[in-house]
Amino acid sequence: MNEATLLWQFLFSGLAAGAIYALVALGFCIVENSLRIVNFAQGDFLTLGGFLMSTFLLAWGLPWPLAALLAVIGVGICGWLLERLALRAAKDRGPLTLIFITIGASIFIRGVIKLVWGKNPRIFPPMVTGEPLRLGGASLAPETLFILVASLVCVVALQLFYRFSRPGKALRAIAYNFRSAYLVGLPVGFLTSFSFFLAGAIGAVAGLLIVPITGVSFDTGVILGLKGYASAVLGGYGSFPGAILGGLLLGLLEALVAGFISSGFRDVFTFLLLFLVLAVKPSGILGSSEEERA
Repeated sequence: MNEATLLWQFLFSGLAAGAIYALVALGFCIVENSLRIVNFAQGDFLTLGGFLMSTFLLAWGLPWPLAALLAVIGVGICGWLLERLALRAAKDRGPLTLIFITIGASIFIRGVIKLVWGKNPRIFPPMVTGEPLRLGGASLAPETLFILVASLVCVVALQLFYRFSRPGKALRAIAYNFRSAYLVGLPVGFLTSFSFFLAGAIGAVAGLLIVPITGVSFDTGVILGLKGYASAVLGGYGSFPGAILGGLLLGLLEALVAGFISSGFRDVFTFLLLFLVLAVKPSGILGSSEEERA
């Protein structure tokens, strides 16, 4: 396989990984725009979605569209419960307390997964099968193409929801000015809970997409959550277009580093890049500074 073919192959795998990172990053941005905190349970939403999907699909024998829908709704409800039962009661204690609560929720979710499903990884068959496509001499598996298309659909649907629907516009108002949104009578409590439902649902979608390729274990969400956070920071924390750009860029860079330098350096590179962005341009590529956001 020549270098040009290798490059195309790495680009395809990088785009698939980047699409997953972008979905996780979108979940971080949804929560950031409602409560201005980092939800460290976001990666565990991905893990929980993968395990629920495996149960509905393999143990219960449901068709995969129904299994996927139930998994997404189930994890969305878990996100809603996290905000409603844990975060809302401590909302007046400051952002740091809320962040610690999300860390505790992350540990709790991993413990529940180990208790219910055990430590053995789970995997289920690809949702799309067929002959791989040949582009530039490289192979593009149907499942990889499905990941890219599904991620694009989720991103477009989320953008349309925030731009044109009344709940989406209300969530944008909360993100712009929480106090003013409350004073004009918007149901801030419900909308904040709903934002966590959306974050959980988006995390579950990422889990459904990645499990047929890599499988899922109880701690899968830890590293993927950190990479999703790195993607959000890289693109501009709180920016939806930035989350997409950051995720795809991180996936591509990781694939090139793993392919042409060393696969063992892949994760190290991600966190070196995160530290560099935080040191040089904390607002990210498309993000705005705190002064501009205020």
